[in-house]
Amino acid sequence: MANPFTKRGIESLPSAPAGTRTTIHDPATPGLQLRVTDTGAKSFCLMRRIGGKVERVTLGRFPAMTIEQARKMAAEVNGAVAKGHNPAEVKRAIRQEPTFSEALEHLIRNKRNRAGLTLSPKTILDYRKVAGLYLPGILGERLSSVTAERLRRIHKGIESKAQANNVKRIVSSVFNYAAEVGMTDAPNPAARIKEYLIQSRERFIQPDELPRFFQAVAESPLGDFFLLAILTGARRSNLQAMRWQDVNLERAVWTIPKTKNGLPQTIPLPPEAVAILERRKAEAVHRETFVFPGPGKTGHLVEPKRAWDAMLKAAGIENLRIHDLRRTLGSWQARQGASLAIIGKSLGHKTHQATAIYARLDLDPVRQSVESATAAMFEAGGIKEPAQIIPIRQKARA
Repeated sequence: MANPFTKRGIESLPSAPAGTRTTIHDPATPGLQLRVTDTGAKSFCLMRRIGGKVERVTLGRFPAMTIEQARKMAAEVNGAVAKGHNPAEVKRAIRQEPTFSEALEHLIRNKRNRAGLTLSPKTILDYRKVAGLYLPGILGERLSSVTAERLRRIHKGIESKAQANNVKRIVSSVFNYAAEVGMTDAPNPAARIKEYLIQSRERFIQPDELPRFFQAVAESPLGDFFLLAILTGARRSNLQAMRWQDVNLERAVWTIPKTKNGLPQTIPLPPEAVAILERRKAEAVHRETFVFPGPGKTGHLVEPKRAWDAMLKAAGIENLRIHDLRRTLGSWQARQGASLAIIGKSLGHKTHQATAIYARLDLDPVRQSVESATAAMFEAGGIKEPAQIIPIRQKARA
């Protein structure tokens, strides 16, 4: 006889005779039953004998509760009963535990950083997008049902290593938050997942590329945007939403109200940036709110990628992203001998690790330092005549 404890089998079960109930036992899970009433209602129950007394706990109604969910809950209750807990109380506790989706939304609505600020719209969008793309299978699961093994399979199945690491971090954030506010005492499954080691991107505009870059930028309809990106080192999203009210041309500063790390940032504007902004302000006859206005709902420029791709093609430059302009400013600061603290401050980095890349981007400052030191040692040791160490200077731009 075919096992009726399948989705199709349960769907085909008839109503019980009037005044009775039909009981179907799950051969895979001890004590798990499906009870069918004379009205056709079908409910999952767990039967346990405790201290000589039969205890029946209703888990949920089919099809709102699937067979897989019923088996998971039954296994959890069975495990707790084996430790001496009351099955009804265990079931109640499980029912009160939120699903992963509920915990995620609670985090989005209520999470605050150390500065007391809520998550940025970009972060919220990223969390929901990642959950929808990579975590649909666990969105409806209770937190305690999400195992490390299951998350490990999800993590390994994502082609992009960077995105896989992002998924792991988001899951970890949800579980840490849920534990912090008392939603669950389930272990964090992400804690046992190792992130992929990803080498930091070190692409920036090389000296021989700069003439072609500036020539192509001059001919681009978004040339001002790309120039301000390299002159300020600002993130693309902040530059897109740059408002005139946040720019003080007399003091040559631009104050970003809220950056990626949730904090404000004041950026000094070099003379070239001030000149661009003065011209654009004079041309802004309609008193626009944004420096780079756009026709969409945001009111500002949203997607500069098409203009960027056309500009790169005209310049004959490959493998360069808009974000690399930010990295380019930092690399040229390093060339001029700026400290990591100064570079980090100018780029609005929150941690020293974010700035550490600039210590290895260019060997010229290191070479000059090593050659100066070795020359001094040889001179002091009388091995060779003192050598004149010529400081490295960049060629003036025409």
